[in-house]
Amino acid sequence: MRILLLMMLASSISAQSIHLMSYNLRYPNPDDGEHYWPHRRPMVSSVIRFHQADIIGVQEAFRSQLDELAQDLPEHAWTGRCRTDGSAHPSPDNEFSAIFYRKARFEMLDGGTFWLSPTPEKAGSQGWDAALPRIATWAKLKDRDSGMAFFVFNTHFDHKGETARAESAKLILQKIGAITKGEPAVLTGDFNCSPEDLPYAMLTAQGGPLRDAKEQSETPHHGPLPTWTDSFKVSGTGQRIDFIFVSSKWRVLRHANLAENWGGYIPSDHLPVFAELLLH
Repeated sequence: MRILLLMMLASSISAQSIHLMSYNLRYPNPDDGEHYWPHRRPMVSSVIRFHQADIIGVQEAFRSQLDELAQDLPEHAWTGRCRTDGSAHPSPDNEFSAIFYRKARFEMLDGGTFWLSPTPEKAGSQGWDAALPRIATWAKLKDRDSGMAFFVFNTHFDHKGETARAESAKLILQKIGAITKGEPAVLTGDFNCSPEDLPYAMLTAQGGPLRDAKEQSETPHHGPLPTWTDSFKVSGTGQRIDFIFVSSKWRVLRHANLAENWGGYIPSDHLPVFAELLLH
């Protein structure tokens, strides 16, 4: 009887939990040769599908990639705007920090995109010493299963600007506070910094709204620690620069950096970060 009750409880938690993923897809660069996006697309879609991701924050995603993923994952919708001009159909194509969500389970109540700059509402604006325009996309989602609403933020910090990364962390925290007003939130992204760097310390500061999901996980972390490899090969070297951060109202049941590979090659130069979450 006890075993049956435990199985029923586990099944109940699984039905209510949310599978969240952060995934830098690597932009479609023809110079990648055999790792050009058309060759990697089936693997990326397979990883997302197999792990039954309910919500995915993607980085380095061109509109063409978003359209193809939407074809591969018809149960998901997505929201976001391009970093260069704030449009949904940029010409020429460029990067989005879009959020995919499972349509049958989640209703999108609100959302938007802002720029990581001193003028966050100005489309295409570059901030501080950043090499490129950088953005954050957010969505307020209502879980049709539980009736609970929460916010998802997804971003990609600059790869060169040290000041820009610190200022971006400050801006993200300000925006989370202003937009969510204390409601549950998650933040996914490629932050181009490690846990030893200032932006990470700012985002996870004691008394602040966010915590690293890995450190909050109720089960041990699964997979390698580095999330960026600077190649398409499985590697034990590299840096942990992709994260999922959660506010205090989330339980983190599991956390992983997923290292599935095909013949030793991974679907992107970043590993997807995965967390199973439960609102309480």
